[in-house]
Amino acid sequence: MRLAAFIRADIEPILRDWESFAKTLFHAKYMDKAGLRDHAKQMLLEIAADLDSQQSEANHDAKSKGPAPEGEEESWAEIHGEDRQHSGFSVIETVSEFRALRASVVSHWRKTFSVLAGEQLDDLTRFHEAIDQAVAESLEQYVAEKEMETRLFGAVLSASPDPIYVLDLKGRFIYVNEATAELFAMTSESIIGKSTFDLGFSFASDFQLNLDEVIAGQSTYRGKFSHTFASGQGERFEYLLAPVLDEQHNYEATVCISRDITEQALAEEKIWNNAHYDYLTGLPNRRLFLDRLGQEIKHAKRRSRPLALLFMDLDGFKDVNDSLGHEAGDRILSDVSNRLADCVRATDTVARLGGDEFTVMITDIKQRQDVELVAQTIIDALAMPFFIGQKRIQISASIGAAFYPENAATPDVLLKVADQAMYKAKKAGSNQMCFYEKSEKSEA
Repeated sequence: MRLAAFIRADIEPILRDWESFAKTLFHAKYMDKAGLRDHAKQMLLEIAADLDSQQSEANHDAKSKGPAPEGEEESWAEIHGEDRQHSGFSVIETVSEFRALRASVVSHWRKTFSVLAGEQLDDLTRFHEAIDQAVAESLEQYVAEKEMETRLFGAVLSASPDPIYVLDLKGRFIYVNEATAELFAMTSESIIGKSTFDLGFSFASDFQLNLDEVIAGQSTYRGKFSHTFASGQGERFEYLLAPVLDEQHNYEATVCISRDITEQALAEEKIWNNAHYDYLTGLPNRRLFLDRLGQEIKHAKRRSRPLALLFMDLDGFKDVNDSLGHEAGDRILSDVSNRLADCVRATDTVARLGGDEFTVMITDIKQRQDVELVAQTIIDALAMPFFIGQKRIQISASIGAAFYPENAATPDVLLKVADQAMYKAKKAGSNQMCFYEKSEKSEA
């Protein structure tokens, strides 16, 4: 289910949670339900409609900077901000309502979908952008004079759950909001006047380079960095650098808004790993192996150096699996993968293609005997007994070997001829290695 449809379907539970928080605000304590909810439902429906709409990268960038372009129809967020001002709400209270609305939607969304992927992650990002825009539109109603605008801007920054800070032309902090101080686990006073280099942040070099580009081009920049702060909050962050210009368009400072995207980044990595690595052994699967093999063939071609591919099948594994069960079989496969990794160099690649079939890609081959040595090392390693509890298990391996470019020029064909050589070894009595011979080419 997409987030827009979820908001419409669960709007009442979302509003009930939001209402429980809203009643804790000073100016909301004595409001009736209708007055409290006056615009929240319409705002959620407006955001849902926004999520359903097609948006360009420029639209996303515009949303991250604040309210909708002037001249558009007044939004429910703007109506809400104006009404809250008339009701005596402070800026902090109004921002808190939006924060609670964000939290209620995200909480219900994550309770329903513990793992987010693909379009659902994109929807969550767009939802945060829509809420950020709604906050900006609502608070804009409070701005009547420059003096008030300045005060309210400071209040918004202070209340923001995202770290926001301002840097001078030398990259030194001249303002940090409360969220930044909490993230850095430092007081605002100890941060002001220092740079990311002074604070010893691992991302300082890249950050300063991007900051210099923003200053030189008077343009915005979106980036990401990985860092573990002293507070222990987050590991992955995205950030936006935006220039601050005076009335004469002279560069005064840079505003940076960052956001913790650890959960999203880890979810994306998990999805990628699940698609490219074998869940049981942790080895590359067929998809990733063929991709790496294709890359190594390109490198071998440029260097005019051969590479070898070993294709192996475990002898006797089916009997073990049938007699002791799949759990014991999985344990054997996991142990086999560990032994294979110990038999090759760090630059070589071991993969599980499925079942009891494994492959090893050996790069920078100097002579045929090197491949024979690796294959024999693997045969000897797998011939050693395995143990399931106190039970001794004996298996072996049949290995087929093929070379690029001697036997094949593409990943699929190289894998195919190595497979044929493996069956030749198995027919010859198992527990041995056979090379693919050119005379077998007609069979490939």
